[in-house]
Amino acid sequence: MADYVFLKLDRRDAVAWLTLNRPERRNALTHGMMLELEDVFARVRDDAACRVLVIRGAGGHFCAGGDLDAMADMPPRPANGAEDPLLPAYRQFGNALLALDALPQATISVVEGSAVGGGFGMACCSDVVVLHQSAHFGVPEPKVGFIPSQIIPFLVRRLGEGPMRDLAVTGRVIDAAEAHRLGVGRYLCGTAEEVEATLQALLDDILKMEPAALAAAKRLVLSCATQDDRTVLDAAAESLVSLLRRPQAAEGIKAFKAKTSPSWRKG
Repeated sequence: MADYVFLKLDRRDAVAWLTLNRPERRNALTHGMMLELEDVFARVRDDAACRVLVIRGAGGHFCAGGDLDAMADMPPRPANGAEDPLLPAYRQFGNALLALDALPQATISVVEGSAVGGGFGMACCSDVVVLHQSAHFGVPEPKVGFIPSQIIPFLVRRLGEGPMRDLAVTGRVIDAAEAHRLGVGRYLCGTAEEVEATLQALLDDILKMEPAALAAAKRLVLSCATQDDRTVLDAAAESLVSLLRRPQAAEGIKAFKAKTSPSWRKG
């Protein structure tokens, strides 16, 4: 697939594998890396053969938030009331997170080591999070005088307002066990081998799903955060009828009754 400076993207069969690849900086984010992430998510969205995106970090860490050295190297404040050039640069990462959050494919983040700031946000925009016992999460940015601006709505949705308020005002970094308890990730693994076995089992389950049905179910779940119940139920009924009228539904029902595998099932 495409070449990137700060990322690696490969697709093997129906699974895309995205590696954040700045291990010397614990995969901390620069603006160039944020732009590459947005491009990756658009590329995956448009890849009809891709059914799952797996996100990992190189070198034993997921993502250590924003690169402080890159953030310190900022242009001067504009004169004459012009828009600060930092505004669109930082807002862009929010667009990347929205794109990840809305992907029609299933998304899995495998989190080892540091996942603070933007790394925390990417995990919370993933459908499934696998936690290695070394994982740790937090929003410590206010300790050094700024905030993790673009990740906040995604963290609130995943953790709830109460836990997020606690983290926002204390700057605590939580370990994998607490992240598991708070619902950041549902799978807590003690060893690298357990991580790989858990990931493979998840892929096996996801690749049994019919892709359009998976995308519709995911879209409806996400819509519950922003739409009223009647709107969601109307959309769900329309989606159900549309899916039932596709040949894949007839094939799936026939295969289920006959205890055979439909054509989309992998493995």
